[in-house]
Amino acid sequence: MHNSWLYEEVDLDAVRTFVAAADLGQFQEVAAELTISQQAVSKRVATLERQLGVRLFTRTPRGAELTLDGQAFLPHARELLKAAERAAASVLPGRRPLRVDVIASRLATSGLMRDFHRAHPATELDVVKLFTVTAAVEALRSGAIDASFRAVAMPGHPLPEEICAVRVLDEPLQLLTGPAHALAAARSVNLARLAGHRLWMPGIEPGTEWGAYYDDLAAEFGLTIEATGPNFGSDALLDTIADTPALATFIGAQTRLVWPESHGLRRIPIVDPTPVYPHFLLWHRDNPHPGLAALRAHLGPPPAVTGWTPGWVV
Repeated sequence: MHNSWLYEEVDLDAVRTFVAAADLGQFQEVAAELTISQQAVSKRVATLERQLGVRLFTRTPRGAELTLDGQAFLPHARELLKAAERAAASVLPGRRPLRVDVIASRLATSGLMRDFHRAHPATELDVVKLFTVTAAVEALRSGAIDASFRAVAMPGHPLPEEICAVRVLDEPLQLLTGPAHALAAARSVNLARLAGHRLWMPGIEPGTEWGAYYDDLAAEFGLTIEATGPNFGSDALLDTIADTPALATFIGAQTRLVWPESHGLRRIPIVDPTPVYPHFLLWHRDNPHPGLAALRAHLGPPPAVTGWTPGWVV
């Protein structure tokens, strides 16, 4: 009989009624406290006693008094109610961290979140890194994340109607070269002048929004963008660009990369036109997290940047 408790659902209303009866000692007062009938109080207590297989109260002229089993169960019942409250509080909007996808830690989007954290230190943050826009959208739809930074809407991947997007940053691209590259001494470089130069970007992968962006950029301006070889990360990319005069790469103006002074790398502005990478904030329209509203207000509209973006950027 006692083991039946292990196989039945815990009735939190019955447990809450039991605790109130233990504290107040009168079923009538419990009924008033919980705004239910006295009959409902008795029924809940009886149900709980049946599940546990013990008597929890004895009736006396003074009211209801705990039995020894009732006294033993009381502290556990209180802890059960506290656990239920903690569980509910953990998912209340504003009571859990705001979970935001920034794609990668060194991108401009990570800098946007650092700025937000400095401006709103009381808002708890949980920063994650998802690879594709498909994974990000699914995470938004399931509630696994609250927001994501992406370039939208790439061809063949329209956003679901419940996913909202607002443009928050237009990031100019720069040319990154080693000290021996033919363009290393230039103050700026015309985009069309890059035709014929080898641009190496091993992080580009088909099916990503940045892959679609650079495909369109290369096609429109006759550029040669190579994605050959394994992607060993930014440090390996910087080492190779520094040591290989024939190679250069694109880098966002707000992308934070650090390299040894001996590398002698150059960041060169690109002009006429400047390629601009658009960053949008995505979120689910039904997400009520107050931190999300604060983030959107903080980001605001992006400063106007004149330059080239693919035709699918809306």
